[in-house]
Amino acid sequence: MSFSKYKGVVNATQAKEIYKKAKEKNLAIPAINIVNSESINAVLAEAKKRQMPIILQFSHGGAKHFAGSCCDNNAKTAIIGAVAGAKYIHYISKHYGVAVILHTDHANKKLLPWIDGLLEEGQKYFKHTKKPLFTSHMLDLSAELLDENIAISTQYFKKFHELNMGIEIELGITGGEEDGVDNSSIENDLLYTQPDDVLLAYRQLSLIGENFTIAASFGNVHGVYKPGNVILMPSILRDSQKHIKTKLSLSTNNPIDFVFHGGSGSEHSKIQEAISYGVVKMNIDTDTQWAFWSGVNKFQKENQDKLQTQIGNNEGKEKPNKNYYDPRVWLGYGISSMASRVGKAYDDLTLQYEK
Repeated sequence: MSFSKYKGVVNATQAKEIYKKAKEKNLAIPAINIVNSESINAVLAEAKKRQMPIILQFSHGGAKHFAGSCCDNNAKTAIIGAVAGAKYIHYISKHYGVAVILHTDHANKKLLPWIDGLLEEGQKYFKHTKKPLFTSHMLDLSAELLDENIAISTQYFKKFHELNMGIEIELGITGGEEDGVDNSSIENDLLYTQPDDVLLAYRQLSLIGENFTIAASFGNVHGVYKPGNVILMPSILRDSQKHIKTKLSLSTNNPIDFVFHGGSGSEHSKIQEAISYGVVKMNIDTDTQWAFWSGVNKFQKENQDKLQTQIGNNEGKEKPNKNYYDPRVWLGYGISSMASRVGKAYDDLTLQYEK
C-alpha cells in the first residue's frame, strides 16, 4: 500500500493501515491541532505538497472556536463546532487529494459529554453515509485510577468500533498546560507510564479490536520549554513494547501504535528515538500556533505604515491600503508560515536515529 491509496477522511481500518505503513517506512504522522479553516487549509496544503497523510485534530476549545458564539451553551457549541469542522474537512480534503485521519484531542472525564454528543452525531452520519464522521476520538482519563481509565475507555471503544472509529487513550499524565487543562504542578512520577499499565490496556482494548493507539507518558510536557527543563525517556516505550511482546508471545516487534504528546519543542534525537520504539503519531500545537502568528507578525512589521488607516501611507496621502488590511492577504502569510512548520514536522518525523 502506498500513502496515496486514500484521499479524504479515512476510517479506523484505513488509519491502521497508514500507521502500519508508517512503521515500515520508519516515520510518524504529524497530528496538528486546528481551530479554523485557515489552519486546516495550511496543513492540507503541506500534506498535498508532500503527498503524505496527515492527522487533523480538534480540541474541545478548538471546536468551540470553530463554531464561534453560535449558542450560549458551551458544551453544545463545542459539539456544533467539531461537527461543522469535520464536515468541512470531509469535503475539502478530497480536493487536496490526501488521506486525513480526523481526530479529537484530550477529552478528560468532565468532557465526556462532548464525546457523547459527537458520538450521537457520528451515528447519524454513519447511518446516512456508511462512513464515520471522525476517524477516532481521544479519551484522556489519565487523571483517574488506572482500572477506571481502562474500563471507561473500553466502553467507549465498543461504541466507536461499531462505526469503524478508533480510540486513543492516555496512560500517565502529560505535563504542562494546554487548552484549559493544567497539569503544570503534577508530581514528576506521574509523567512516566509503567509497562504493566500498558500491557493491561493493550489486553483489554485488543478484545474489542485493533484500531487503537496509546499515549504513554515518558516525561512529555505540553507547551514551550527550555532545553533541559523536560526529561524525556523514550526507553519507557521500548520497555513497554518488549514487555507486551514477551508476555503475549507476539512475533511482531513494536506491536503498540504509540502517540507522542507534547511534541512542540522536543529534542530531535528524542523524537527520532521515540519513532524507533513504535510512535506513529506526534501531536504538534504550540509550534504551529507560533508559526501562524509569526507569519502575520512579519507581514505587519514589513507593512506597518500601510496598516494604520484605510487611505494614506508612505507612498502618498491618497494611496488606498485595502490590499494590505484585506484579511485574505495577512491571513495568507499566516497560512504559508504554518504550512512551512508542518513541513518541518514531516522532516523531523522521518527516522534517522541510530540506536
